[in-house]
Amino acid sequence: MRLLSGENGRRWCYFALVALYLEICIVVAEDPYRYFDWRISYGDIYPLGVRQQGILINGQFPGPDIYSVTNDNLIINVHNDLPDPFLLTWNGLQQRKNSFEDGVYGTTCPIPPGKNFTYIMQVKDQIGSFFYFPSLKFHKAAGGFGGIRILSRPRIPVPFPEPAGDFTLLIGDWYKTDHKALQTILDLGKMLKFPDGIQINGLGPDGAKFTVEPGKTYRLRISNVGLQNTLNFRIQGHQMKLVEVEGTHTIQTTLSSLDVHVGQSYSVLVTADQPAQDYYIAVSSRFTTQILNSTAILHYSNSKKPVSGPPPPGPTTDISWSLNQARSIRTNLTASGPRPNPQGSYHYGQINVTRTIRLANSAGLVDRKQRYAVNGVSFIPADTPLKLADYYNIKGVFEVGSIPDQPTGRHIHLDTAVMGADYRAFVEIVFENRENIMQSWHLDGYSFFVVGMDGGRWSPASKKQYNLIDAVSRCTTQVYPRSWTAIYIPLDNVGMWNLRTQFWARQYLGQQFYLRVYTPVQSFRDEYPIPKNALHCGRARGRAIRAL
Repeated sequence: MRLLSGENGRRWCYFALVALYLEICIVVAEDPYRYFDWRISYGDIYPLGVRQQGILINGQFPGPDIYSVTNDNLIINVHNDLPDPFLLTWNGLQQRKNSFEDGVYGTTCPIPPGKNFTYIMQVKDQIGSFFYFPSLKFHKAAGGFGGIRILSRPRIPVPFPEPAGDFTLLIGDWYKTDHKALQTILDLGKMLKFPDGIQINGLGPDGAKFTVEPGKTYRLRISNVGLQNTLNFRIQGHQMKLVEVEGTHTIQTTLSSLDVHVGQSYSVLVTADQPAQDYYIAVSSRFTTQILNSTAILHYSNSKKPVSGPPPPGPTTDISWSLNQARSIRTNLTASGPRPNPQGSYHYGQINVTRTIRLANSAGLVDRKQRYAVNGVSFIPADTPLKLADYYNIKGVFEVGSIPDQPTGRHIHLDTAVMGADYRAFVEIVFENRENIMQSWHLDGYSFFVVGMDGGRWSPASKKQYNLIDAVSRCTTQVYPRSWTAIYIPLDNVGMWNLRTQFWARQYLGQQFYLRVYTPVQSFRDEYPIPKNALHCGRARGRAIRAL
Protein backbone atom coordinates (compact mmCIF):
# COMPACT_ATOMS: atom_id res chain seq x y z
CA MET A 1 0.00 0.00 0.00
CA ARG A 2 1.34 3.43 -0.93
CA LEU A 3 1.62 5.84 1.99
CA LEU A 4 0.35 9.41 1.58
CA SER A 5 2.21 12.34 3.04
CA GLY A 6 2.01 16.09 3.19
CA GLU A 7 -1.11 17.85 1.81
CA ASN A 8 -2.43 14.69 0.12
CA GLY A 9 -2.18 12.74 3.36
CA ARG A 10 -3.97 15.41 5.33
CA ARG A 11 -6.70 15.64 2.68
CA TRP A 12 -7.18 11.85 2.71
CA CYS A 13 -7.43 11.81 6.50
CA TYR A 14 -9.95 14.64 6.41
CA PHE A 15 -12.26 12.87 3.96
CA ALA A 16 -11.85 9.55 5.80
CA LEU A 17 -12.88 11.19 9.07
CA VAL A 18 -15.85 12.89 7.41
CA ALA A 19 -16.97 9.59 5.89
CA LEU A 20 -16.61 7.82 9.25
CA TYR A 21 -18.55 10.61 10.99
CA LEU A 22 -21.38 10.42 8.48
CA GLU A 23 -21.54 6.63 8.79
CA ILE A 24 -21.71 6.86 12.57
CA CYS A 25 -24.44 9.53 12.35
CA ILE A 26 -26.51 7.38 10.01
CA VAL A 27 -26.22 4.35 12.28
CA VAL A 28 -26.98 6.30 15.44
CA ALA A 29 -29.74 8.51 14.02
CA GLU A 30 -31.61 5.97 11.93
CA ASP A 31 -35.17 5.49 13.05
CA PRO A 32 -36.50 2.06 14.11
CA TYR A 33 -37.76 -0.51 11.60
CA ARG A 34 -40.94 -2.54 11.92
CA TYR A 35 -41.38 -5.58 9.70
CA PHE A 36 -44.66 -7.10 8.51
CA ASP A 37 -45.22 -10.13 6.29
CA TRP A 38 -48.75 -10.35 4.89
CA ARG A 39 -50.48 -12.93 2.69
CA ILE A 40 -53.56 -11.70 0.82
CA SER A 41 -56.15 -14.39 0.10
CA TYR A 42 -59.85 -14.99 -0.36
CA GLY A 43 -61.82 -16.66 2.41
CA ASP A 44 -65.31 -16.98 3.84
CA ILE A 45 -66.57 -14.07 5.91
CA TYR A 46 -69.98 -13.43 7.53
CA PRO A 47 -70.25 -9.68 8.31
CA LEU A 48 -74.04 -9.61 7.87
CA GLY A 49 -74.76 -13.23 8.75
CA VAL A 50 -74.46 -14.62 5.21
CA ARG A 51 -71.37 -16.25 3.72
CA GLN A 52 -69.37 -14.07 1.36
CA GLN A 53 -66.02 -14.20 -0.36
CA GLY A 54 -63.86 -11.74 1.54
CA ILE A 55 -60.28 -10.54 1.34
CA LEU A 56 -58.20 -11.81 4.27
CA ILE A 57 -54.77 -10.72 5.45
CA ASN A 58 -52.92 -13.58 7.11
CA GLY A 59 -56.30 -15.25 7.43
CA GLN A 60 -57.82 -12.27 9.27
CA PHE A 61 -60.82 -10.07 8.49
CA PRO A 62 -60.39 -7.21 9.16
CA GLY A 63 -56.63 -7.23 8.67
CA PRO A 64 -54.08 -6.76 11.46
CA ASP A 65 -53.52 -3.37 13.03
CA ILE A 66 -50.29 -1.57 12.25
CA TYR A 67 -48.69 -0.31 15.47
CA SER A 68 -45.93 2.27 15.04
CA VAL A 69 -44.27 5.33 16.54
CA THR A 70 -43.52 8.67 14.87
CA ASN A 71 -40.72 8.34 12.28
CA ASP A 72 -40.72 4.53 12.31
CA ASN A 73 -39.80 2.80 9.06
CA LEU A 74 -42.47 0.28 7.98
CA ILE A 75 -41.39 -2.68 5.85
CA ILE A 76 -44.55 -4.46 4.70
CA ASN A 77 -44.05 -7.47 2.43
CA VAL A 78 -47.36 -8.21 0.67
CA HIS A 79 -47.82 -11.61 -1.00
CA ASN A 80 -50.72 -11.60 -3.45
CA ASP A 81 -52.43 -15.00 -3.37
CA LEU A 82 -55.52 -13.64 -5.15
CA PRO A 83 -56.22 -14.44 -8.82
CA ASP A 84 -56.37 -10.65 -9.41
CA PRO A 85 -53.83 -7.82 -9.37
CA PHE A 86 -53.81 -6.17 -5.95
CA LEU A 87 -52.68 -3.01 -4.16
CA LEU A 88 -53.03 -1.59 -0.67
CA THR A 89 -53.17 2.13 -0.03
CA TRP A 90 -52.56 3.84 3.31
CA ASN A 91 -55.33 6.33 4.04
CA GLY A 92 -53.66 9.28 5.77
CA LEU A 93 -49.99 8.23 5.65
CA GLN A 94 -48.27 11.13 3.94
CA GLN A 95 -45.49 9.18 2.19
CA ARG A 96 -43.18 12.17 2.53
CA LYS A 97 -41.18 12.61 -0.72
CA ASN A 98 -42.18 9.07 -1.66
CA SER A 99 -45.39 8.86 -3.72
CA PHE A 100 -44.04 5.67 -5.36
CA GLU A 101 -45.26 3.80 -2.25
CA ASP A 102 -48.75 5.30 -2.15
CA GLY A 103 -50.43 2.14 -3.38
CA VAL A 104 -52.92 3.55 -5.89
CA TYR A 105 -52.78 2.75 -9.60
CA GLY A 106 -51.63 6.25 -10.53
CA THR A 107 -48.40 5.75 -8.57
CA THR A 108 -47.73 2.03 -8.10
CA CYS A 109 -47.88 -0.97 -10.43
CA PRO A 110 -50.33 -3.65 -9.21
CA ILE A 111 -48.90 -6.73 -7.53
CA PRO A 112 -49.53 -9.58 -10.02
CA PRO A 113 -51.23 -12.79 -8.83
CA GLY A 114 -48.75 -15.10 -7.15
CA LYS A 115 -46.15 -12.33 -6.69
CA ASN A 116 -45.12 -10.08 -3.83
CA PHE A 117 -44.13 -6.49 -3.32
CA THR A 118 -42.52 -4.88 -0.29
CA TYR A 119 -43.76 -1.42 0.70
CA ILE A 120 -40.97 0.62 2.29
CA MET A 121 -42.47 3.63 4.07
CA GLN A 122 -41.69 6.00 6.90
CA VAL A 123 -44.36 7.58 9.10
CA LYS A 124 -42.34 10.77 9.08
CA ASP A 125 -43.52 13.50 11.44
CA GLN A 126 -46.93 11.91 11.96
CA ILE A 127 -49.07 10.76 14.86
CA GLY A 128 -52.65 9.61 15.06
CA SER A 129 -55.29 7.22 13.75
CA PHE A 130 -55.59 6.05 10.14
CA PHE A 131 -56.40 2.90 8.15
CA TYR A 132 -55.38 0.96 5.05
CA PHE A 133 -57.54 -0.69 2.37
CA PRO A 134 -57.36 -2.24 -1.15
CA SER A 135 -57.40 0.39 -3.89
CA LEU A 136 -57.91 -1.62 -7.10
CA LYS A 137 -61.06 -2.88 -8.80
CA PHE A 138 -63.88 -2.95 -6.22
CA HIS A 139 -61.82 -4.88 -3.66
CA LYS A 140 -62.73 -2.42 -0.90
CA ALA A 141 -66.20 -4.01 -0.82
CA ALA A 142 -64.59 -7.36 0.10
CA GLY A 143 -62.49 -6.29 3.10
CA GLY A 144 -58.71 -6.20 3.17
CA PHE A 145 -58.76 -3.17 5.46
CA GLY A 146 -57.20 -2.59 8.88
CA GLY A 147 -56.28 0.11 11.38
CA ILE A 148 -53.09 2.16 11.60
CA ARG A 149 -52.01 3.84 14.81
CA ILE A 150 -48.95 6.07 15.10
CA LEU A 151 -47.99 6.78 18.70
CA SER A 152 -46.02 9.80 19.88
CA ARG A 153 -42.38 9.37 20.76
CA PRO A 154 -41.86 8.87 24.50
CA ARG A 155 -40.34 12.33 25.02
CA ILE A 156 -43.21 14.15 23.28
CA PRO A 157 -46.05 15.03 25.71
CA VAL A 158 -49.58 13.90 24.87
CA PRO A 159 -52.41 16.19 26.12
CA PHE A 160 -54.24 13.49 28.09
CA PRO A 161 -53.23 10.72 30.53
CA GLU A 162 -52.27 7.40 28.98
CA PRO A 163 -55.46 5.34 28.65
CA ALA A 164 -55.85 1.89 30.18
CA GLY A 165 -56.46 0.42 26.73
CA ASP A 166 -56.57 1.33 23.06
CA PHE A 167 -59.24 -0.14 20.74
CA THR A 168 -59.61 0.04 16.96
CA LEU A 169 -63.20 0.24 15.65
CA LEU A 170 -63.56 -0.09 11.89
CA ILE A 171 -67.13 0.74 10.92
CA GLY A 172 -68.68 0.87 7.49
CA ASP A 173 -71.72 0.22 5.36
CA TRP A 174 -71.72 -3.18 3.67
CA TYR A 175 -73.31 -5.17 0.84
CA LYS A 176 -74.33 -8.81 0.97
CA THR A 177 -73.65 -8.93 -2.78
CA ASP A 178 -70.23 -10.25 -3.85
CA HIS A 179 -67.74 -7.50 -4.69
CA LYS A 180 -67.21 -8.88 -8.19
CA ALA A 181 -70.93 -8.65 -8.89
CA LEU A 182 -70.93 -5.06 -7.62
CA GLN A 183 -68.04 -4.22 -9.94
CA THR A 184 -69.89 -5.80 -12.88
CA ILE A 185 -72.92 -3.59 -12.19
CA LEU A 186 -70.69 -0.51 -12.28
CA ASP A 187 -68.88 -1.69 -15.42
CA LEU A 188 -72.26 -2.00 -17.12
CA GLY A 189 -72.85 1.66 -16.38
CA LYS A 190 -75.50 1.18 -13.74
CA MET A 191 -75.80 2.55 -10.20
CA LEU A 192 -75.52 0.38 -7.11
CA LYS A 193 -78.48 -0.13 -4.83
CA PHE A 194 -78.42 1.03 -1.22
CA PRO A 195 -76.10 -1.00 1.08
CA ASP A 196 -77.59 -3.85 3.12
CA GLY A 197 -76.17 -3.14 6.56
CA ILE A 198 -73.29 -1.97 8.74
CA GLN A 199 -70.28 -3.99 9.88
CA ILE A 200 -68.28 -3.21 13.03
CA ASN A 201 -64.82 -4.81 12.97
CA GLY A 202 -66.10 -7.25 10.36
CA LEU A 203 -69.12 -8.36 12.39
CA GLY A 204 -72.85 -7.71 12.39
CA PRO A 205 -75.18 -6.67 15.24
CA ASP A 206 -73.85 -7.48 18.75
CA GLY A 207 -70.92 -9.36 17.19
CA ALA A 208 -68.00 -7.20 18.36
CA LYS A 209 -67.29 -6.92 22.09
CA PHE A 210 -64.91 -4.56 23.92
CA THR A 211 -64.07 -5.38 27.56
CA VAL A 212 -63.28 -2.56 30.00
CA GLU A 213 -62.35 -2.35 33.69
CA PRO A 214 -64.64 -0.26 35.92
CA GLY A 215 -63.37 3.25 36.55
CA LYS A 216 -60.72 3.19 33.83
CA THR A 217 -60.49 5.31 30.67
CA TYR A 218 -60.00 3.88 27.19
CA ARG A 219 -59.09 5.27 23.79
CA LEU A 220 -61.33 4.29 20.88
CA ARG A 221 -59.94 4.87 17.37
CA ILE A 222 -62.95 5.00 15.06
CA SER A 223 -62.55 4.85 11.27
CA ASN A 224 -65.31 4.80 8.67
CA VAL A 225 -63.98 2.25 6.16
CA GLY A 226 -67.31 1.99 4.35
CA LEU A 227 -68.26 2.61 0.75
CA GLN A 228 -70.49 5.68 0.80
CA ASN A 229 -72.47 6.61 3.93
CA THR A 230 -71.79 8.86 6.90
CA LEU A 231 -72.21 6.91 10.13
CA ASN A 232 -73.13 8.20 13.57
CA PHE A 233 -71.36 6.62 16.56
CA ARG A 234 -72.54 6.61 20.19
CA ILE A 235 -72.32 4.51 23.37
CA GLN A 236 -75.31 3.78 25.59
CA GLY A 237 -75.09 5.67 28.90
CA HIS A 238 -71.58 7.03 28.23
CA GLN A 239 -70.06 10.31 27.10
CA MET A 240 -67.10 10.52 24.73
CA LYS A 241 -64.27 13.03 24.81
CA LEU A 242 -62.87 13.87 21.37
CA VAL A 243 -59.06 14.08 21.51
CA GLU A 244 -57.62 13.44 18.03
CA VAL A 245 -58.62 13.70 14.37
CA GLU A 246 -56.37 12.10 11.73
CA GLY A 247 -53.15 13.13 13.40
CA THR A 248 -54.25 16.39 15.04
CA HIS A 249 -54.85 16.74 18.79
CA THR A 250 -58.13 18.59 19.14
CA ILE A 251 -59.65 20.82 21.76
CA GLN A 252 -61.19 18.22 24.03
CA THR A 253 -64.97 18.39 23.75
CA THR A 254 -67.50 16.03 25.31
CA LEU A 255 -69.93 14.37 22.89
CA SER A 256 -72.89 12.04 23.19
CA SER A 257 -72.68 11.07 19.51
CA LEU A 258 -70.20 11.62 16.68
CA ASP A 259 -70.65 11.79 12.92
CA VAL A 260 -67.88 9.89 11.13
CA HIS A 261 -67.97 10.57 7.41
CA VAL A 262 -66.74 7.92 5.01
CA GLY A 263 -62.94 7.79 4.97
CA GLN A 264 -62.51 9.70 8.24
CA SER A 265 -60.84 8.68 11.52
CA TYR A 266 -61.32 9.97 15.09
CA SER A 267 -60.03 9.18 18.57
CA VAL A 268 -62.28 9.50 21.61
CA LEU A 269 -61.75 8.75 25.29
CA VAL A 270 -64.45 6.82 27.15
CA THR A 271 -64.48 6.23 30.91
CA ALA A 272 -66.15 3.11 32.33
CA ASP A 273 -67.99 5.11 35.01
CA GLN A 274 -71.44 3.51 34.84
CA PRO A 275 -72.98 0.60 36.83
CA ALA A 276 -71.40 -2.73 35.98
CA GLN A 277 -73.28 -4.27 33.06
CA ASP A 278 -73.08 -4.43 29.28
CA TYR A 279 -73.90 -1.41 27.10
CA TYR A 280 -74.70 -0.93 23.43
CA ILE A 281 -72.25 0.69 21.05
CA ALA A 282 -74.61 1.97 18.36
CA VAL A 283 -73.79 2.88 14.76
CA SER A 284 -76.35 4.15 12.26
CA SER A 285 -76.38 5.78 8.84
CA ARG A 286 -76.92 9.50 8.40
CA PHE A 287 -78.68 11.56 5.73
CA THR A 288 -80.40 8.46 4.28
CA THR A 289 -84.09 7.74 3.80
CA GLN A 290 -83.56 4.12 4.82
CA ILE A 291 -81.67 4.00 8.13
CA LEU A 292 -79.06 1.30 8.60
CA ASN A 293 -78.30 0.26 12.20
CA SER A 294 -75.83 -2.01 13.93
CA THR A 295 -74.48 -2.53 17.42
CA ALA A 296 -71.45 -3.79 19.32
CA ILE A 297 -71.09 -4.42 23.06
CA LEU A 298 -69.16 -2.45 25.67
CA HIS A 299 -68.63 -5.14 28.32
CA TYR A 300 -67.66 -4.28 31.91
CA SER A 301 -65.30 -6.97 33.19
CA ASN A 302 -67.42 -7.45 36.34
CA SER A 303 -70.73 -7.32 34.48
CA LYS A 304 -73.45 -9.75 35.54
CA LYS A 305 -76.13 -8.11 33.39
CA PRO A 306 -76.48 -8.21 29.58
CA VAL A 307 -77.44 -5.21 27.48
CA SER A 308 -80.98 -3.98 28.06
CA GLY A 309 -83.33 -1.48 26.54
CA PRO A 310 -83.11 -0.11 23.02
CA PRO A 311 -79.80 1.18 21.62
CA PRO A 312 -79.49 4.96 22.00
CA PRO A 313 -81.19 6.74 19.09
CA GLY A 314 -79.08 8.80 16.75
CA PRO A 315 -79.68 11.79 14.50
CA THR A 316 -80.88 10.88 11.02
CA THR A 317 -81.20 13.53 8.32
CA ASP A 318 -80.55 16.77 10.24
CA ILE A 319 -77.68 18.49 8.41
CA SER A 320 -77.45 21.57 10.64
CA TRP A 321 -76.61 19.46 13.73
CA SER A 322 -73.79 17.72 11.87
CA LEU A 323 -72.49 20.96 10.35
CA ASN A 324 -72.34 22.60 13.77
CA GLN A 325 -70.48 19.61 15.19
CA ALA A 326 -67.96 19.76 12.34
CA ARG A 327 -67.35 23.46 12.92
CA SER A 328 -66.80 22.84 16.63
CA ILE A 329 -63.84 20.52 16.00
CA ARG A 330 -60.76 22.70 16.53
CA THR A 331 -57.03 22.18 16.88
CA ASN A 332 -55.49 22.23 20.36
CA LEU A 333 -52.94 24.96 19.62
CA THR A 334 -50.85 24.40 22.75
CA ALA A 335 -50.51 20.61 22.47
CA SER A 336 -47.50 19.05 20.80
CA GLY A 337 -47.98 17.10 17.62
CA PRO A 338 -45.35 14.69 16.27
CA ARG A 339 -42.67 17.20 17.32
CA PRO A 340 -42.29 18.95 20.69
CA ASN A 341 -43.33 22.34 19.29
CA PRO A 342 -47.01 23.30 19.75
CA GLN A 343 -49.41 22.49 16.91
CA GLY A 344 -50.32 26.19 16.75
CA SER A 345 -46.78 27.29 15.92
CA TYR A 346 -47.59 27.00 12.20
CA HIS A 347 -49.66 30.11 11.48
CA TYR A 348 -51.44 28.98 8.33
CA GLY A 349 -53.86 31.92 8.45
CA GLN A 350 -51.03 34.42 7.90
CA ILE A 351 -49.74 32.86 4.66
CA ASN A 352 -50.77 34.37 1.34
CA VAL A 353 -52.81 32.02 -0.86
CA THR A 354 -51.10 31.72 -4.24
CA ARG A 355 -53.90 29.88 -6.04
CA THR A 356 -57.59 29.08 -5.58
CA ILE A 357 -58.91 25.84 -7.08
CA ARG A 358 -62.65 25.18 -7.19
CA LEU A 359 -63.76 21.57 -7.62
CA ALA A 360 -67.37 20.65 -8.39
CA ASN A 361 -68.59 17.05 -8.42
CA SER A 362 -71.24 15.95 -10.91
CA ALA A 363 -73.00 12.87 -12.25
CA GLY A 364 -74.17 12.00 -15.76
CA LEU A 365 -74.17 9.56 -18.63
CA VAL A 366 -71.35 9.07 -21.10
CA ASP A 367 -72.19 6.74 -23.99
CA ARG A 368 -75.33 5.80 -22.03
CA LYS A 369 -73.25 4.62 -19.05
CA GLN A 370 -73.19 6.14 -15.57
CA ARG A 371 -70.12 8.29 -14.88
CA TYR A 372 -69.05 10.74 -12.18
CA ALA A 373 -66.77 13.73 -12.66
CA VAL A 374 -64.78 16.59 -11.19
CA ASN A 375 -65.05 19.89 -13.09
CA GLY A 376 -66.60 17.99 -15.97
CA VAL A 377 -63.79 15.42 -16.29
CA SER A 378 -64.40 11.76 -15.47
CA PHE A 379 -61.11 10.01 -14.74
CA ILE A 380 -60.03 6.96 -16.73
CA PRO A 381 -56.85 5.05 -15.77
CA ALA A 382 -53.90 5.14 -18.16
CA ASP A 383 -52.05 2.06 -19.33
CA THR A 384 -49.08 3.04 -17.13
CA PRO A 385 -48.98 4.44 -13.59
CA LEU A 386 -48.71 8.19 -13.92
CA LYS A 387 -45.82 8.50 -11.50
CA LEU A 388 -43.73 6.04 -13.50
CA ALA A 389 -44.56 7.81 -16.76
CA ASP A 390 -43.51 11.09 -15.16
CA TYR A 391 -40.31 9.64 -13.73
CA TYR A 392 -39.22 8.05 -17.01
CA ASN A 393 -40.57 10.93 -19.14
CA ILE A 394 -42.84 8.60 -21.14
CA LYS A 395 -44.89 10.77 -23.47
CA GLY A 396 -48.57 10.31 -24.23
CA VAL A 397 -49.64 8.70 -20.94
CA PHE A 398 -51.18 11.85 -19.45
CA GLU A 399 -51.25 15.58 -19.96
CA VAL A 400 -50.75 18.06 -17.15
CA GLY A 401 -53.69 20.46 -17.20
CA SER A 402 -56.20 17.92 -18.49
CA ILE A 403 -58.58 19.06 -15.75
CA PRO A 404 -59.41 22.75 -15.24
CA ASP A 405 -59.04 24.73 -12.00
CA GLN A 406 -62.67 25.83 -12.09
CA PRO A 407 -66.04 24.21 -12.89
CA THR A 408 -66.81 24.58 -16.58
CA GLY A 409 -70.49 23.69 -16.83
CA ARG A 410 -69.75 21.53 -19.86
CA HIS A 411 -70.90 17.97 -20.36
CA ILE A 412 -68.87 15.20 -18.76
CA HIS A 413 -65.98 13.84 -20.82
CA LEU A 414 -63.44 11.11 -20.15
CA ASP A 415 -59.74 11.78 -19.63
CA THR A 416 -56.76 10.79 -17.50
CA ALA A 417 -57.10 13.93 -15.42
CA VAL A 418 -53.90 15.45 -13.97
CA MET A 419 -53.67 18.93 -12.48
CA GLY A 420 -50.27 20.59 -12.15
CA ALA A 421 -49.17 22.43 -9.03
CA ASP A 422 -45.93 24.08 -7.95
CA TYR A 423 -43.87 22.79 -5.07
CA ARG A 424 -44.16 25.04 -1.99
CA ALA A 425 -47.23 26.85 -3.29
CA PHE A 426 -49.90 27.63 -0.70
CA VAL A 427 -53.22 26.61 -2.23
CA GLU A 428 -56.89 27.06 -1.40
CA ILE A 429 -59.25 24.31 -2.64
CA VAL A 430 -63.00 24.80 -2.53
CA PHE A 431 -65.10 21.66 -2.88
CA GLU A 432 -68.48 22.59 -4.33
CA ASN A 433 -71.19 19.97 -3.94
CA ARG A 434 -74.13 21.02 -6.09
CA GLU A 435 -75.81 17.63 -5.76
CA ASN A 436 -78.28 16.51 -3.12
CA ILE A 437 -75.94 13.85 -1.71
CA MET A 438 -73.27 13.69 0.99
CA GLN A 439 -69.70 13.95 -0.29
CA SER A 440 -66.36 13.10 1.28
CA TRP A 441 -62.99 14.07 -0.24
CA HIS A 442 -59.49 12.76 0.46
CA LEU A 443 -56.04 13.89 -0.69
CA ASP A 444 -53.12 11.48 -0.52
CA GLY A 445 -49.72 12.81 0.60
CA TYR A 446 -51.07 15.63 2.75
CA SER A 447 -53.08 16.87 5.64
CA PHE A 448 -54.90 20.14 5.10
CA PHE A 449 -56.63 22.83 7.15
CA VAL A 450 -60.44 22.75 6.91
CA VAL A 451 -61.00 26.50 7.10
CA GLY A 452 -64.69 26.75 6.24
CA MET A 453 -67.91 24.99 5.26
CA ASP A 454 -71.45 26.15 4.70
CA GLY A 455 -74.60 25.63 2.66
CA GLY A 456 -75.30 27.22 -0.72
CA ARG A 457 -72.79 28.45 -3.28
CA TRP A 458 -69.25 29.55 -2.44
CA SER A 459 -68.09 33.03 -3.44
CA PRO A 460 -65.01 35.10 -2.55
CA ALA A 461 -67.14 36.74 0.14
CA SER A 462 -67.31 33.34 1.87
CA LYS A 463 -63.70 33.84 2.96
CA LYS A 464 -64.94 36.25 5.64
CA GLN A 465 -66.19 33.30 7.71
CA TYR A 466 -62.99 31.22 7.39
CA ASN A 467 -61.33 29.98 10.57
CA LEU A 468 -57.74 31.21 10.18
CA ILE A 469 -56.59 30.40 13.72
CA ASP A 470 -57.38 26.87 14.91
CA ALA A 471 -58.99 24.94 12.04
CA VAL A 472 -58.45 21.20 12.31
CA SER A 473 -55.80 19.66 10.07
CA ARG A 474 -56.81 16.32 8.51
CA CYS A 475 -56.70 14.32 5.26
CA THR A 476 -60.44 13.70 4.59
CA THR A 477 -63.23 16.26 4.72
CA GLN A 478 -66.97 16.13 4.20
CA VAL A 479 -69.05 18.36 1.94
CA TYR A 480 -72.73 18.51 2.82
CA PRO A 481 -75.49 18.37 0.18
CA ARG A 482 -75.72 21.57 -1.87
CA SER A 483 -72.88 23.03 0.17
CA TRP A 484 -69.19 23.87 0.01
CA THR A 485 -66.06 23.17 2.05
CA ALA A 486 -62.79 25.13 1.80
CA ILE A 487 -59.32 23.88 2.71
CA TYR A 488 -55.81 25.37 2.79
CA ILE A 489 -52.83 23.23 1.76
CA PRO A 490 -49.11 24.02 1.87
CA LEU A 491 -47.83 21.96 -1.08
CA ASP A 492 -44.59 20.82 0.56
CA ASN A 493 -44.57 17.19 -0.66
CA VAL A 494 -43.34 16.58 -4.20
CA GLY A 495 -45.05 13.75 -6.05
CA MET A 496 -48.13 12.51 -7.87
CA TRP A 497 -51.05 12.51 -5.42
CA ASN A 498 -54.55 11.11 -5.77
CA LEU A 499 -57.40 13.48 -4.93
CA ARG A 500 -60.61 11.44 -4.78
CA THR A 501 -64.08 11.02 -3.44
CA GLN A 502 -64.38 8.42 -0.70
CA PHE A 503 -67.82 7.50 -2.09
CA TRP A 504 -66.30 4.42 -3.65
CA ALA A 505 -68.67 3.72 -6.54
CA ARG A 506 -68.23 7.33 -7.66
CA GLN A 507 -64.46 7.05 -7.32
CA TYR A 508 -64.51 3.86 -9.43
CA LEU A 509 -66.54 5.62 -12.14
CA GLY A 510 -64.36 8.70 -12.41
CA GLN A 511 -64.69 11.15 -9.50
CA GLN A 512 -60.98 11.54 -8.90
CA PHE A 513 -57.84 13.04 -10.43
CA TYR A 514 -54.12 13.39 -9.68
CA LEU A 515 -52.37 16.46 -8.36
CA ARG A 516 -48.81 16.63 -9.71
CA VAL A 517 -46.76 18.66 -7.23
CA TYR A 518 -43.67 19.47 -9.22
CA THR A 519 -40.30 21.16 -8.93
CA PRO A 520 -37.89 21.44 -11.87
CA VAL A 521 -34.94 21.00 -9.51
CA GLN A 522 -34.29 17.29 -9.13
CA SER A 523 -32.89 16.70 -5.66
CA PHE A 524 -33.13 13.84 -3.17
CA ARG A 525 -33.77 16.57 -0.62
CA ASP A 526 -37.15 17.16 -2.28
CA GLU A 527 -38.06 13.66 -3.52
CA TYR A 528 -36.61 10.20 -3.04
CA PRO A 529 -35.52 8.18 -6.07
CA ILE A 530 -37.65 5.33 -7.34
CA PRO A 531 -37.40 2.33 -4.98
CA LYS A 532 -35.01 -0.39 -6.09
CA ASN A 533 -37.78 -2.99 -5.84
CA ALA A 534 -40.36 -0.94 -7.77
CA LEU A 535 -42.59 -2.98 -10.06
CA HIS A 536 -42.68 -1.91 -13.71
CA CYS A 537 -45.75 -2.29 -15.88
CA GLY A 538 -47.40 -0.78 -18.94
CA ARG A 539 -45.05 1.35 -21.01
CA ALA A 540 -42.58 1.40 -18.12
CA ARG A 541 -42.06 -2.36 -18.39
CA GLY A 542 -38.39 -3.25 -18.85
CA ARG A 543 -37.08 0.13 -17.74
CA ALA A 544 -33.90 -0.02 -15.71
CA ILE A 545 -33.85 1.74 -12.36
CA ARG A 546 -31.23 4.44 -12.38
CA ALA A 547 -28.21 3.78 -10.21
CA LEU A 548 -27.62 6.35 -7.47
